[in-house]
Amino acid sequence: MTAQVQTPEVTAEDRLRADLYNFLGLLLARPADQGTLDQTAGLSGDSSGLGEAVSGLARVARASKPKAVEREFNALFIGLGRGELLPYASYYLTGFLNEKPLARLRQDMLAHQMTRSDNVFEPEDSIASLMEMMAGMIVGRFGNAATLDQQRTFFNNHIAPWATHFYTDLEAAKSSVFYASVGAVGREFMAIEREAFRMTAD
Repeated sequence: MTAQVQTPEVTAEDRLRADLYNFLGLLLARPADQGTLDQTAGLSGDSSGLGEAVSGLARVARASKPKAVEREFNALFIGLGRGELLPYASYYLTGFLNEKPLARLRQDMLAHQMTRSDNVFEPEDSIASLMEMMAGMIVGRFGNAATLDQQRTFFNNHIAPWATHFYTDLEAAKSSVFYASVGAVGREFMAIEREAFRMTAD
């Protein structure tokens, strides 16, 4: 009920930010199906770095088929034993899974009334989950919409230290075709968010 009361206070700009966080979370949580590819193919961007990355992703989506994207997703994130990339904060920051970054995230999730879905079994510090958490905080999905300070603190603690590194690795991964373009969008978006939070810190 609280989230519904807070919804009118979320600006159009913040809704767009949340939409992009959600979209990245969707693309990184599971292989894109035909509907998601069609949605992605319909995107268009401006002449900014992020806009060009979005336009590039749309072009690749138009040429992609669900089966090929699924094979790519599996090679990147699942593989035989493990995929080419391990998209978890603990791994990127410590070299191991289920380490202190995950414990700190769980503490902050509790503070923000976030709980892991019953049908999700991977660690909460996956890049997909963190993108979805950030989107939810912005629009108030977990209660009151997060203040800018709360968003900045969560971003700086759980996303900024490693997300750009991950998205850069995703761009360059040998298995990446569709997901290389996802990486480009993520990398550009993280740079914008980092700078925006830095500029509003004072």
